[in-house]
Amino acid sequence: MDTVSENQSAQADALAQQGDDIPLKVKLKRAERMKQFKAMALIAPLFLFTLCVFAIPIGLMLWRSIDNPEVVDYMPDTAIELENWSGEGLPGATLTNVFAKDLAAVYKMKKVSSVGKRLNYDVSGMRSLISRTARKFNRHLPENATIDDFIKADSRWEDQRYWKALKRASGSLTPFYLLTAFDKQINDQDQIVDVPENQAIYVNIFWRTMWIAGVVTLATVLIAFPIAYLLANASSKVSNLLMFCVLLPFWTSLLVRTSAWVVLLQKNGVINSSLEALGLINEPITLLFARPAVYIGFLHLLLPFVILPLFSVMKSISPAYMRAAVSLGAHPAVAFVRVYLPQTLPGIGAGGILAFILAIGYYITPALIGGPQDQMLSYFIAHHANSSLNWGLASALGLVLLAATLVLFTIYNRLTGASGVKMG
Repeated sequence: MDTVSENQSAQADALAQQGDDIPLKVKLKRAERMKQFKAMALIAPLFLFTLCVFAIPIGLMLWRSIDNPEVVDYMPDTAIELENWSGEGLPGATLTNVFAKDLAAVYKMKKVSSVGKRLNYDVSGMRSLISRTARKFNRHLPENATIDDFIKADSRWEDQRYWKALKRASGSLTPFYLLTAFDKQINDQDQIVDVPENQAIYVNIFWRTMWIAGVVTLATVLIAFPIAYLLANASSKVSNLLMFCVLLPFWTSLLVRTSAWVVLLQKNGVINSSLEALGLINEPITLLFARPAVYIGFLHLLLPFVILPLFSVMKSISPAYMRAAVSLGAHPAVAFVRVYLPQTLPGIGAGGILAFILAIGYYITPALIGGPQDQMLSYFIAHHANSSLNWGLASALGLVLLAATLVLFTIYNRLTGASGVKMG
């Protein structure tokens, strides 16, 4: 019997390794790697799509906040000489001679407007100065141009601040746009200082953006909570009807929804007419092109984004918790605050952070129904990207907004993570 058992065992081993000598452990590892490869192959199209149409364009746009190619690309010899120049007094003959030749070459390449536009961001008047000087040197280029030739072409070259601005723009990377986004600048002594008070606007606009988004988020959560509670606890017929009403705005264009408030909020609009008819006001009140209009428009747009996360969380909360708390002697209001409300915090947090992020990014609503003092940072990003074509500043402002969003999202994750650990 022992001999028969040994023969059967030997045959089983031979069948297990029939055709190859690969151990079973190695085969399992190969099968696991193949499974992982198939999973990666399935998500590869979505990953590449996201990378190509989302991550890379955003990265390239944000790169413009520090990119400074104009002087380096179009006047490379001048950029080298500016790096070697100490910045004290007026430049010497070597720099002026190279700069004059590069100006003439840039004028022939028809790139003088690009260089002048970039320098004009730093010092007003540089665009006309560069264009006028380049045009004169294109007609007659001195053999060895000196500072006197520049002053003869335009007397403004006698002012050192124009040369300082040229030196600050000579690097391939620059902090200029990021500093401007924080109302800062580099002065002629190479120190970071505040911009003049009449030019300091972006910090105030940033805090205005945070304030409007915060007020809208708080108001949206307060209004969405009872609606979501009713949706989660009503009968199926009522709940379906209410859900239809909540989702209805998604089927209407954002521009149409915002424009409709222009009709409703104007002095002779529906709201003012109704208030006068009810005797609540004696004359029309200013709602349109003011802060109340912005709040109302945002509430209308963002309410569904808060109701849906709250509804999904409330729907999963068992009514048994409330009944148990009441049966143990707790007042219904106390049971609601101590038992039900804490379980809805994930929905409140998710809906609130979603509403806040969307609020700081919308610019159509304040642009159409808000006043000049109600415009948010996103409006100026769109303005610099589409109108003034100052993509560097638009990218810097976008980077500030993105950083603020990431900071708030990180704080939210930390708070929810800490509360989750505590509850566990």
